Amino acid sequence: MHRTLELTIPSTATDSLQQELASLDSVIGLSLQRGASLKPVGDVLTVHVLNRGADEVLRRARAAVQKREDLSVVTSEVASFISPADHHAVDDDRDEAIWEEMESGLRHQGRITTNYLVLMGLGGIIAAIGLVSDPVPQAVAFVASAIIAPGFDPMTKVPLGLVLQRWVLVWHGLKSAFAGYAVLIAASAATMAALIATGETDATALATNSEVEHLMHPKLTELLVAAAGALAGVVMLAAFRRSFQAGPLIAMAFIPAAALIGAGLVVGRPDLAVEGLERFGADWGFIVSLGVPFLWLKQRFLHRRQPLV
Repeated sequence: MHRTLELTIPSTATDSLQQELASLDSVIGLSLQRGASLKPVGDVLTVHVLNRGADEVLRRARAAVQKREDLSVVTSEVASFISPADHHAVDDDRDEAIWEEMESGLRHQGRITTNYLVLMGLGGIIAAIGLVSDPVPQAVAFVASAIIAPGFDPMTKVPLGLVLQRWVLVWHGLKSAFAGYAVLIAASAATMAALIATGETDATALATNSEVEHLMHPKLTELLVAAAGALAGVVMLAAFRRSFQAGPLIAMAFIPAAALIGAGLVVGRPDLAVEGLERFGADWGFIVSLGVPFLWLKQRFLHRRQPLV
């Protein structure tokens, strides 16, 4: 999708900035309302820009305003640009998210809220049931838990924060991941305890389940699927294709692996919990080790700027 950027800037910067933005081929439309903004006080420049030009608009806006605090930006997606004079430029646009949009999306999805923790807990319940289920319901449970539990976004904050040297983002990612997965592990432990108490399953059924064996001793092919899923998730984040992120989550195994930690502790098999922790760490390692170089390349050759915040 293309973008509309609404820039609120001090009136002293308006004339020079509007001339610069008007000269950019990627800017399809530009309008000015002098003195229109009451908070913050200033002029409002509305910029209809192609994805490939959004970073340049923000770069020039930041350079035009002396104090960073005097610049305010609102971004939004545009369904289409219908401009016959710019048809070829519009047709040649690319799919890229800007740093601020990536961070905002991750902040929304991975913030420690009641909804976030409840969804992580529900994902843990479903994954724990899947650990002792037959193959078909097990597959359904694992897929459902991967989609329900918002466990990917907090992890992705870490490579993004490392690349941008936004240490607060790294901290928030680690904190959200710890809180969310603590709830998931606790929920899976409580679920397994309930299943054992009602006679639905036992430690043997958990330890001998074929998929648990795959979690404990993954083959190279399974690790490659997880690695590809991890990188695909980061690529989708950078390409602003969040609606397709269910695929990478399903390809990875960190939700059932985390559930195995809780389940293994409950049945008195700490070795199972350790194996689950190792697989969980491996999948998170894929996100960090593959996400950092990918996002670094985006910064080095595409965005070439620090976020405005």
